[in-house]
Amino acid sequence: MTIDRNPAPPMIDPFGRAINYLRVSVTDRCDFRCTYCMSENMTFLPKKDLLTLEELDRLCTVFVEKGVKRLRLTGGEPLVRKNIMHFIRSLSRHLQSGQLDEITITTNGSQLSRFADELADCGVRRINVSLDTLDADKFRRITRWGDIDRVHAGLEAARRAGLKIKINTVALKGFNDVEIPEIMRWAHGLGMDMTVIETMPMGEIDEDRTDNYLPLSLLRAQLAQQFTMQEIAYKTGGPARYVEIEQTGGRLGFITPMTHNFCESCNRVRLTCTGTLYMCLGQDDAADLRKPLRDSEGNELLATAIDNAILRKPKGHDFIIDRRSSKPAVARHMSVTGG
Repeated sequence: MTIDRNPAPPMIDPFGRAINYLRVSVTDRCDFRCTYCMSENMTFLPKKDLLTLEELDRLCTVFVEKGVKRLRLTGGEPLVRKNIMHFIRSLSRHLQSGQLDEITITTNGSQLSRFADELADCGVRRINVSLDTLDADKFRRITRWGDIDRVHAGLEAARRAGLKIKINTVALKGFNDVEIPEIMRWAHGLGMDMTVIETMPMGEIDEDRTDNYLPLSLLRAQLAQQFTMQEIAYKTGGPARYVEIEQTGGRLGFITPMTHNFCESCNRVRLTCTGTLYMCLGQDDAADLRKPLRDSEGNELLATAIDNAILRKPKGHDFIIDRRSSKPAVARHMSVTGG
């Protein structure tokens, strides 16, 4: 491996935060239709509106040159995009040069049986797998189209390939709240970390989010009745705050955008598959990077557009869920920008 001896300094936003983490939604399409994420009959972006994988590679490379050290590929479901592994293999050159610390993937697990070995071969070491229940019938109900046996097979393939797995579970009142201890024991028993996440008000869906919103402060209090939780300083670069569970020996993370936001330490921006850069998941302000990308062969215009966007990164988001605010805080669905 060639180590980069002159790493680029990180981009600094108006509040002094170093921006060194880029999340890239490579597609808004998904082979599931999770009820809290999208409508059953979604209208996805026309394929002609998407950046090519070569254009996404160029964009990611400019961010790496500007000091991004962590790259996470999301969707939709990133592994359903055609030729995705060619894209990931190309990006892995930044791992080999030492400019990039890691490439990680957030996936629903449905395609891991096909791609786990190749992901590991490309230098991916960690993946997040979204899984909200272990019950096959409930899984089918919440994903609408999903097959939990296929996800389990994908997890096994990922473990065989040596990938470190973290299970991401959205906490939903009346659906999986009583099941979360079981999911945690299962995950920890297989050597996987777990993170629980509050549902976020993004995009119109087919139900009222206030009906299933579960504050993690309440969930944590419930878990404390069964488990001994020790605060730890463990970080993966994202917003989760971790505890170690004495009874299982595993780690449990909490992502709490609603009850205790993590905006003060936000180190990330999000790029969509159309070349739109969102400086905050919970704000509508965005920068168009597709035009400067396509308007010149060099990257000067693109680098300037990124610099100007970072200078507009807000202090925090506007998420709120209550009976008085039934409309989503932002109109776009989670699948547009990724989590």
